[in-house]
Amino acid sequence: LQVFLVEKAGRRSLFLAGLMGMLISAVAMTVGLVLLSQFAWMSYVSMVAIFLFVIFFEVGPGPIPWFIVAELFSQGPRPAAIAVAGFCNWACNFIVGMCFQYIADLCGPYVFAIFAALLLLFFLFAYFKVPETKGKSFEEIAAVFRRKKLSAKAMTELQDLRASEEA
Repeated sequence: LQVFLVEKAGRRSLFLAGLMGMLISAVAMTVGLVLLSQFAWMSYVSMVAIFLFVIFFEVGPGPIPWFIVAELFSQGPRPAAIAVAGFCNWACNFIVGMCFQYIADLCGPYVFAIFAALLLLFFLFAYFKVPETKGKSFEEIAAVFRRKKLSAKAMTELQDLRASEEA
């Protein structure tokens, strides 16, 4: 089912939707936990937010990075890139799993605010830096990155020319 959804909606849009859904869910979990002592029904808000967090993870940030990593690299470096991505994924899972209880004890009901802040950063990074790879060959995707790199280099050269003209 996920493969058909990815092919229909596109990798980038699903990734961004998943990140934004997780961000909203993390904020809802934080609100639910903060207000739990005042309103007993906030426990239901927190439970629904947890379920939505998992659902949005499974729609976006769970599977999509594996599609994108496989499409960003040509045949030669692809296995190494997937291995590095897998290592980073599991290392981060391990760190979160080992540290979560300590962070929860330290932050109390605001523990998911940290996740919300990180998700906002991830969303902004993906929005501005991750291209849509649906239906594109490796060469087309590489050309997108080359254009971004060239335009950044051209802007730097333009700024250097302006600075030298003013001096």
